[in-house]
Amino acid sequence: MSYLYEDLTRQIIGCAMIVHSTLGNGFQEVIYQRCLAIEMQGNGLKFSREEEMPIYYKGYRVGTRRADFLVENKIILELKAVVDLGDIHLAQAMNYLVAYNIEVGLLINFGARSLEFKRVHNNRLIYNTHN
Repeated sequence: MSYLYEDLTRQIIGCAMIVHSTLGNGFQEVIYQRCLAIEMQGNGLKFSREEEMPIYYKGYRVGTRRADFLVENKIILELKAVVDLGDIHLAQAMNYLVAYNIEVGLLINFGARSLEFKRVHNNRLIYNTHN
C-alpha cells in the first residue's frame, strides 16, 4: 500500500531517527526541533518553523496556532518530547492539519527510549476549486 507523500515522510522520519540516535531521549522539545531543522536542511528539505496560522470559529478569528514545522508546504510536523504519547497529542496534530488545511502530518516523539512517530490524515480537508 502506498501513502500520499510516502517518500517525503520517509525522508523526514529518517532525519528524526538520526537526531534521536545522536541525542537519545531526555532533552526539551525545542532542542529536538533545532536539531531536526539542521538535519532537514542538510537533506535539502524546505520548511518553515513555528508558522502562525489563524483559527476561526463561525467566521470569527479566535486565536492562532503554531505547528512545529511545515515541510515542503505539504507535511505538518508536530514534535513531542514525552515518555508516552497520549490521545491529546494525536488530537493536537489532527487539529493542526485542519487549521492549516493540510492533508498529511507526522507526530514525532523524541521522549521515549525509541523514536515514535505516527502518520496523521486530515479527513476534513477543504479543496479549493477554481471556476
